[in-house]
Amino acid sequence: MSSRNADPGRAGPEPAKKLRPARTTATRQKLFDASMELIGERGAAGVTVDEIAAAAGVSKGTVYYNFGSKSDLIAQLLRHGVDILKGRLLEAPEEAVPEGGASVSGPAGGGTRQDPLLAMEAMIGQAMDFMAEYPSFARLWVSENWRTPSEWQGTFTLLRAELLAVIGDAVEDVARAYPVDPGVSRGSLETAVFGACFVVGLDRQTYNPERTRDQSVAAIMAIMRGYVLKPSPPRG
Repeated sequence: MSSRNADPGRAGPEPAKKLRPARTTATRQKLFDASMELIGERGAAGVTVDEIAAAAGVSKGTVYYNFGSKSDLIAQLLRHGVDILKGRLLEAPEEAVPEGGASVSGPAGGGTRQDPLLAMEAMIGQAMDFMAEYPSFARLWVSENWRTPSEWQGTFTLLRAELLAVIGDAVEDVARAYPVDPGVSRGSLETAVFGACFVVGLDRQTYNPERTRDQSVAAIMAIMRGYVLKPSPPRG
């Protein structure tokens, strides 16, 4: 096993090193699954490498061989979850409108295009599905993201920016198609939708399982519909 040389002159870990691509092996996937469950239940600080190894059915040495350290394991777990979520968000608009479905006129009347509010609704639906499928990852994100100081602050900053960029593009599509409230900060709006997806999705899984997916999506979409200054077009 190769040694990990640290430069004592550096102020902290570099996110790029913690987010190196994971090797796609069965052992690594088992480690991801075990880590997600344990850390999601008790938080990163409350779980040891020994426990992760035991839950995955491997030796502690295997954990260090695959990840180098517990810190790198958690960073790659975050990368793994965000890649899944981001992929689903990006694919959602393509599935938002059935064949022959709703469209909306461009801002200057220049033709029609897919209704971006429906695309946003599809994205939020995918986020709710992700939270239902990976509640432990959602707990990890919520519990560790705002912890100060955090060993993974750089990692969270990078991954959060990636997700916000996807949401920001969808918000921009809405603003191009509809008259919107100019007094609403785009950055704050993106953050509101992003945070609501995690909090509403996790709250549903933990405290209110009787709430349906559609109810959760509608609650978050109220944020976007309040941003638009005229009613949405009928869904035909």
